[in-house]
Amino acid sequence: MPLSAPITRTDHAVLRAAVIALKEETPRGRLPVVLHVGVPGRAHASHGVAPGQRLDQALRGDLCAALLQRTATAGPRWAWLTRSGPLELHDADVAWSAAWYAACAEAQVDVPFVVVTRAGWRDPRSDVRREWSRLRRRSGTPESPGS
Repeated sequence: MPLSAPITRTDHAVLRAAVIALKEETPRGRLPVVLHVGVPGRAHASHGVAPGQRLDQALRGDLCAALLQRTATAGPRWAWLTRSGPLELHDADVAWSAAWYAACAEAQVDVPFVVVTRAGWRDPRSDVRREWSRLRRRSGTPESPGS
């Protein structure tokens, strides 16, 4: 199901943690496309796409299904696609979102999907988003989905 505005404080904290983790864990420059499933800032499974690697929709769907299965006991979870560039809609966002929701439908689960860049996050289906110009970790406390 796509996100709708306004999002909850808990969802905001989870998505903010995903953006902060991307900024802190990856060097500046071109980022690989990586699909993550779980909870940002906590345990999650992921699959990265090597530069130049071409995936068809069936393979994307199989990868999404595998990540759903690997995280089946994780409780509430998210799917987030990290990539470089602005938050504007990109071909990868559409392709991975379609594969993700097809895998969720097959598994009969509802796990939200967002795109995360250094600038913020966006739901490609509903266009609900949040962007920051200078996002920083809150001083003195580790970032967690509950804060």
